[in-house]
Amino acid sequence: MATDRIVDGRIVPHPGTWLIDPIHSDLRITARHLMVAKVRGTFEDLDATIVVAEDPRQSTVQIEAKAASVTTGTRERDEHLRSADFLDAEQHPLIIFKSTALNPAGDDWKLTGDLTIRGVTRPVQFDLSFEGTSTDPYGNTKAGFSAVGEIERRDWDLTWNVPLENGGVLVSEKFKIEFDIEAALQA
Repeated sequence: MATDRIVDGRIVPHPGTWLIDPIHSDLRITARHLMVAKVRGTFEDLDATIVVAEDPRQSTVQIEAKAASVTTGTRERDEHLRSADFLDAEQHPLIIFKSTALNPAGDDWKLTGDLTIRGVTRPVQFDLSFEGTSTDPYGNTKAGFSAVGEIERRDWDLTWNVPLENGGVLVSEKFKIEFDIEAALQA
């Protein structure tokens, strides 16, 4: 069984390729609606590969979400999010994050990378935490990773909105992005 290790005073996972366990992983977005309520969406079709290097700073992360898999629990809103007003899932079926750097930050990490939405690629940064490893009942080594960041959606040409009488807008300009990934170490 692979075990966690300590590098530069931080607990990190065993080196190797870790593939997502999609049943126990998710990618969420949160936006403000009418400037007063939060609306959350989850991408149900998600893939991720994490390659942990001997030197954790050399590790890489790639996450892909199918744009058409976004769900908020409301069919009409989901269809609108998949439309050309937002994700344009028909023309741009994948949302892709590819890491470009991983650096220590306090007890955790800053994960920097390129996020592609609607064919537009921009740099983003996430606060990343390694949650530890465990062995499942079938002998598989699993690791947990969580991250949170924020984007200005206009940077990805996500510009649809409706102005409100009070001066606000229907949908916030900033979207919070969070992911929780459980991944299995590959032999």
